[in-house]
Amino acid sequence: QVQLVESGGGLVQAGDSLRLSCVATGRTLSTYAMVWFRQAPGKERESVGAISRSGGSRYYTDSVKGRFTISRDNAKNTVYLQMNSLKPEDTAVYYCAASTQYSIRGPDMNYWGKGTLVTVSS
Repeated sequence: QVQLVESGGGLVQAGDSLRLSCVATGRTLSTYAMVWFRQAPGKERESVGAISRSGGSRYYTDSVKGRFTISRDNAKNTVYLQMNSLKPEDTAVYYCAASTQYSIRGPDMNYWGKGTLVTVSS
């Protein structure tokens, strides 16, 4: 059993930066690949970025490449999403998820956090 807790969301202006954190309890984070998803009201959930168990492989969706960075600190059981140059279209609830396989598909996730809201004003 793994519990994931996100933090770091808030209200910011376009062009600002935020760093989201996801802390895992119940089992060592190194067991899982980690994925950040986001979902805006009325829109489909989409993957934002993923990182492999050791951190050696990373994936980003095209809309955030060059602006977002995913990283992990397995010693702290924490994964991060650094978000720079935020745009209003980045507004969404951001979710942290864990998977035993390196995947960006929602059904492949074994555990989900409850989400943290990011609102970017223009």
